[in-house]
Amino acid sequence: MTTLKERYYAVADGVRKAEAGRQKWAQGLRGRWQSIPKPVRLLAGLAGVVLLFALPNIAIPGIPFRTDEIPNGIGFSFVLSTIAIYVLVAVGLNVVVGMAGLLDLGYIGFYAVGAYTVAIFGSPDSIVATKYPWLICVPIAIALTMVSGVILGTPTLRLRGDYLAIVTLGFGEIIRLVAVNLRVTNGQRGIPSVPAPDEAHVDWNVFGWFRIKFDFDLDIFTPMDARPYYWLALVLIIVVILAVRSMERSRVGRSWLAIREDEDAASIMGVESFKFKLWAFAIGAAIGGLSGALFATRNVFVNSGNFNLLLSVMFVAAIVLGGQGNILGVVLGTVIVFYLPERFRFLSTKRELVFGLALIVIMVLRPQGLWPSRRRARELQDRKLEAKEAAAGA
Repeated sequence: MTTLKERYYAVADGVRKAEAGRQKWAQGLRGRWQSIPKPVRLLAGLAGVVLLFALPNIAIPGIPFRTDEIPNGIGFSFVLSTIAIYVLVAVGLNVVVGMAGLLDLGYIGFYAVGAYTVAIFGSPDSIVATKYPWLICVPIAIALTMVSGVILGTPTLRLRGDYLAIVTLGFGEIIRLVAVNLRVTNGQRGIPSVPAPDEAHVDWNVFGWFRIKFDFDLDIFTPMDARPYYWLALVLIIVVILAVRSMERSRVGRSWLAIREDEDAASIMGVESFKFKLWAFAIGAAIGGLSGALFATRNVFVNSGNFNLLLSVMFVAAIVLGGQGNILGVVLGTVIVFYLPERFRFLSTKRELVFGLALIVIMVLRPQGLWPSRRRARELQDRKLEAKEAAAGA
């Protein structure tokens, strides 16, 4: 009769063999993909991008086609545009959480700053005298959120772990409460008439010397059709992902990974941890501001109710679910986290329960995320084996 210890070793050995088989299968899959000629891989990627752009115009079985056939009048193209905006948010948050390893629970604050900046500087209903076109408001929003990231990060990035999470959580709530009480944000009433990307009404008198005046409205971006906003968000996602991937392969990206692994060891090896953490905060904030600007533009209206704490937590959940540090995994996690509630809308009040159970099942089966980076997957596997060996020794 086998003892409890022998049974434990048998189970542990089976788990190791199963994990080794899975790793071998994954490496074989990556190897087969890498063995495909590069032009073929590029064509496959291009075909995938074309499919994404055509998605709002494709009739997919089980998914409503472009119109308002989803209950409560939310069309498929509107849901797609919302998910695309949130994917952009997740890519920016992944720089902070997934690459640099900084737990930011108040990322919604940067998102709100970007949205309010476009509304304040572009809307005719705001108290700012000079109105700017959308193409000028967006760089202003990116710059202001980048500055806010530096202002927040300078005194707080010397903290670590839970303490940093609490401070960033407070920042997100401070931004929301400031938006409720300031006159420039119009309080709870919010700011309507946010300018569209194809709309510009300019009449400037520059220092009394000459006058700049132009007025155009192509009427492409309208509240009745969310597809142009989805396509615009998709273009921005591709540009931002390419930029982030480039940074990830640079000295800055390697420094972020070293800080995430072990900040003390990275500092000993000459990595200026505070400077690179501040870079991560500033770059993540800039991407958050860009996505917030796009959100305000698509909704044509912005108020403090759009930036609650739950949304910020959902952003972090999307990062963890998809796989920290892997951009494609983060995109997948965001699509699941923000599409499933819409798909379960027919369940009414029970959809939150079904959605929560689905997340629990996924995280129990895949604690490393659905599509983690190879480095992150190795980290978790090593920690799991160390814990099992320690338990067996005990």
